[in-house]
Amino acid sequence: MFNTFKSIFKKTNKDLRNRVLYTIGVLFIFSLGNAITVPGMKAITKDLGFLELLNAMSGGGLKQFSIFALGVMPYITASIVLQVLQMDIMGIPYFSELKEMGEEGRVKINKINRYLGIFFALIEGYIYSVMFMGKTGSALEYAEISLILAAGTAFLLYLGDQITNKGMGNGISLIIMAGIINTVPKMIVDAFNSLVVSGSNTFIGILSFVIYILIYIAIIIGIIYVQEAERRIPIQYSNRSAGTYQNANTSFLPLRINSAGVMPVIFASAVLAIPTTLTYFIKKDAFQLFVTKYLTTTTPIGFAVYVALIILFTYAYTFIAAVNPEDIAKNLNKQNGYIPGIRPGKETTNYVSKVLGRITFMGAIFIAVIAALPIVFSWVSKMPSNVTLGGTGILIVVGVLLETYKQLESSVASRAYRR
Repeated sequence: MFNTFKSIFKKTNKDLRNRVLYTIGVLFIFSLGNAITVPGMKAITKDLGFLELLNAMSGGGLKQFSIFALGVMPYITASIVLQVLQMDIMGIPYFSELKEMGEEGRVKINKINRYLGIFFALIEGYIYSVMFMGKTGSALEYAEISLILAAGTAFLLYLGDQITNKGMGNGISLIIMAGIINTVPKMIVDAFNSLVVSGSNTFIGILSFVIYILIYIAIIIGIIYVQEAERRIPIQYSNRSAGTYQNANTSFLPLRINSAGVMPVIFASAVLAIPTTLTYFIKKDAFQLFVTKYLTTTTPIGFAVYVALIILFTYAYTFIAAVNPEDIAKNLNKQNGYIPGIRPGKETTNYVSKVLGRITFMGAIFIAVIAALPIVFSWVSKMPSNVTLGGTGILIVVGVLLETYKQLESSVASRAYRR
């Protein structure tokens, strides 16, 4: 790892260094914009509840009600909607055909994704303006705030494209990661103030703070381990000769333990956010009481529903969007490949599904535990609400950093090979 970063500063890798510096510069612009509050609005002091995930992914922009308060979440929502529409079960041939068109189809899908994302940003901007301004604002003020927030999202999408084309890594992912990292320094400072400065015993406070940091680091290491963990299924190809190597005709089919990434948590949070958002518009006491009691993570029942939804969506997303056992079996058959001891066709599909189901269970439990840690921590801790352990944010940051590092390592290796 050290050699990879050291290689960036070599004179022969000037173009690579410029891409890294360009990426850092664009992310700095994002951080700067996050400090600009929407005209006519004030920072939100109350607990955001189910919107804390959005606040974290926007770098605290929602609490600040900055021009980037929505972050790129509307784009992510649009991306999820389009992924669902591309599935055969939805019965919309147009999107399925775009998926099969290769590069041309991806360009069209990406264009639709951006327009749909900005449309969602307008809707979300209006909802949040009503939620946080109440009935004190006029229709014109609501529309103005919605346009500012949608413009902020559109600008972030532009910055993301610039990073992808001229910088290093996936621009949208890096913006989300930068937003989450922006909140970390304040969280550490608040944890120190709560445990050490405001504590009655300085020694115990310092010890508690050190334990808190060590646990946080241990969680990060655990996430890296699970994110990189995979189950390798041996594959043999009947049309390849062994050559000089005994196992030259053998390869592996890698199945990740966590193939779904953070999508199940985003899905679960979105599902629970719908009824909670409706309580701002439906003023019936019975409905509000039902949502508060059964569909908020602050109650045991709501917490159990949240965890169950994460596990359910982990399986659904893994088998529908991330990994398709039937497609794997078909591709192996086309390439004259097979799993030793398993017949091609349906038996291969069933075998891959069986293995994937087992490891996905472990991945689902892992994601649920990481997502549930901040909630449990808030129950047992008296520290400020922004001081957490675990959470979706760490999953996102670790995943993006790993992918960006791999791309950086690949770029360094390719340049060394060409020389």
